[in-house]
Amino acid sequence: MSLHESIKESIKQAMLAKDQVKLETLRGIKAACTNELVAKGRKPQEELSDEETLAVITRLAKQRKDSIDQFGKGGREDLVKEEAAQLAVLETFLPTMMSQDEIRPIAIAKKEALGVTDKSGMGKLVGSLIGELKGKADGSDVKAVVESLF
Repeated sequence: MSLHESIKESIKQAMLAKDQVKLETLRGIKAACTNELVAKGRKPQEELSDEETLAVITRLAKQRKDSIDQFGKGGREDLVKEEAAQLAVLETFLPTMMSQDEIRPIAIAKKEALGVTDKSGMGKLVGSLIGELKGKADGSDVKAVVESLF
């Protein structure tokens, strides 16, 4: 079963369970996937590949994190709770991300392989690592690890 089909099935289950937060979040994922299909010039009835669907879900999760941060700064705890609940649903579809401790040895090896010795090559190193760890590690964690190496 593809990730796209899994989301459709989860929508049915959320309806039966009367779980409004999960249902709303899953419908948002489905709508974002349809928008992605249309943006790529494909028919809305088609399905995205698992990789494309993960990219959409990752983007939605990032939006929720940004919203939580902004609502927290604005003192809107009610909206923070709502966004956090939606983020929890989105994270069930995402693979677990590597921690900074897991990224560090890979970053050190890549730094030596690329011959980066000072901060001027930091962007090259971050770009290389993000390409290698795409979908496995958060970009901000990769950047933090690389900055700690210099």
